[in-house]
Amino acid sequence: MPLTLAVARESADGEYRTALSPETAKKFAALGAKLYMEQSAGIQSHFLDPDYTGVEFVHGLVEAYANAHLILRVTPPSLAEIERIPEGAVLIGLLKPFEDKARLAALNARKITAFALELLPRISRAQSMDALSSQGACAGYQCGLIAAARCTKFFPMLTTAAGTIRPARVLVIGAGVAGLQAIATCKRLGAMVEAYDVRSAAREQIESLGAKFVDTGVAADGVGGYARELTAEEKAAQTEKLAKAVALSDVVITTAAIPGKKAPIIITTDMIGRMKYGAIIVDMAAESGGNCALTQPGEHVVANDVN
Repeated sequence: MPLTLAVARESADGEYRTALSPETAKKFAALGAKLYMEQSAGIQSHFLDPDYTGVEFVHGLVEAYANAHLILRVTPPSLAEIERIPEGAVLIGLLKPFEDKARLAALNARKITAFALELLPRISRAQSMDALSSQGACAGYQCGLIAAARCTKFFPMLTTAAGTIRPARVLVIGAGVAGLQAIATCKRLGAMVEAYDVRSAAREQIESLGAKFVDTGVAADGVGGYARELTAEEKAAQTEKLAKAVALSDVVITTAAIPGKKAPIIITTDMIGRMKYGAIIVDMAAESGGNCALTQPGEHVVANDVN
């Protein structure tokens, strides 16, 4: 009996990705898998149904999941969607395993084997499956472009007959995959870039991209290449040193996250009050609570003329 693989349209607000590209679908079909996909599931990623070879398109999620052995998703399924997954099926995706106990209980009740790609070890053997890093790089790149588009200053230095315009100052907080990509993007666009991370290994990575490292005297290396949670004393020292860099910046991009926990608040309301008129904050950690005290996920917030 061939493996039956199913993909439905992503239901999360603002989600444009799809779990299966035409290229990958062709590979699965060549291996003998039977593929079912909800109609137009790839349209938001600019994949049309005729682009897929060896895929049978069905009218909705219920029909797609009906006899599936393996289900691919980008985001976690809702509780209602879990009820439509056949008992004993396998689910693979970016499942946010620490965020919702009710979702885990529902998966367990239906005996669904769930593989959260966020938990893949960061080792050479698993690099080809490291979806978290690849998506982080995409997000960091996009953050740099959003910042450049929204900033009221030119990113590069411009020399004209009427004089020289100084480049915008960008501060990137968090130098993981997303942060490093944001640094590289802003540097290529010509901005003066500073960056900060609590991990001691990040300094060399930041400077290798041509950015200046902001030294707060705080080091908080954790397990698996991630940062650990800061103590109250470390948070106070970090806030004091970062406040100066934030106040001088035209753009602040924040990417700091702690796996399984709420994102740390790094940009306080007091810091925002001292920022330049028209400055920009791009909070990439908004989905997990945000690094900025005023962040509202999916919303454009303006406070003290700071966007």
